[in-house]
Amino acid sequence: MTTGSHKSLTLESAEALATDALGYLAQDLEHLGRFLALSGIGPRELRQAAGDPEFLLGLLEFYMEHEALLLAFSETKGYRPTMVAAAHHILFEAQQRNEI
Repeated sequence: MTTGSHKSLTLESAEALATDALGYLAQDLEHLGRFLALSGIGPRELRQAAGDPEFLLGLLEFYMEHEALLLAFSETKGYRPTMVAAAHHILFEAQQRNEI
């Protein structure tokens, strides 16, 4: 996923990137706690929320607002930081078209 342009991202690959981002966040208790507090969900609801496209959209927004977290995730998982923004855009557009 580190090659290609924004246009090569599909809805499915955007969702996969967001799922990777959630897995990465789950390993960082400080950021996870902050994200859960901002999202208004508890740790017990996390698994169910992970299937909600709006939750994934909010998760990617959280990454884009926390540059150090975004860069650490990108480096660890092999994504370009701009791929997170592209995935967010794709999920947002799909939501606006009621595709998700």
